[in-house]
Amino acid sequence: MLLMCECRITGCSRTDAGVHAKQFFCTLESETLSRFPIEKLPCALNHFLPWDVSVKSAKEVPESFHPRYDALGKAYEYLIFTGQSRDPFLYGRVWMLNGRKIDHQKMDEEAKKLLGIHDFSSFCAAGAKPGDRVREIYLCDVSREGDLICLRVCANGFLYNMVRIIAGTLYECAVGTKSDCSEILSGKNRALSGRTAPAQGLYLSRVFYDADALRRYKDEK
Repeated sequence: MLLMCECRITGCSRTDAGVHAKQFFCTLESETLSRFPIEKLPCALNHFLPWDVSVKSAKEVPESFHPRYDALGKAYEYLIFTGQSRDPFLYGRVWMLNGRKIDHQKMDEEAKKLLGIHDFSSFCAAGAKPGDRVREIYLCDVSREGDLICLRVCANGFLYNMVRIIAGTLYECAVGTKSDCSEILSGKNRALSGRTAPAQGLYLSRVFYDADALRRYKDEK
């Protein structure tokens, strides 16, 4: 409607229904785009987009640029709510585990075992397409602020449902139904890991195209 022709849109990531994104990049290709002032494009697009999507900025990129394959890394966050009473303002945006006593320090301890280059077959959905399942996790930690537990994972790439399975496995380690992420990892078998955490708690938080920005993020503690 805005550009009066069909447009080709390519995103930086594919996510499940219910997953959120704090940052997301895509390319927009259109025959009429060159006639539209690039600095006015975000405002114009936001006029037509639904309320839960917002374009923050736009710029021209080389035709060779690919938002998915040129990314040097991505970072996700997973949020778990443990308050005694449910919070209606967080509905649909966290994994609600009301009143559960969860040892987030145990989760953090197990999360650290996933750092480095590994075959993450144990943390990939069983129905995923065959392929290389070796990835490098740069950062993986768990922190707590009040009733919210936050898992952060930054890697050079992710398998299907990988972060949600990590979140579910760390939760089960914290409550004692799973024991050691090192053994789960080395087993290379989805049956060894924990449940797939709900989509609603997952956020794509950063996408990195700049090596220095990725390095600074990896160095954060």
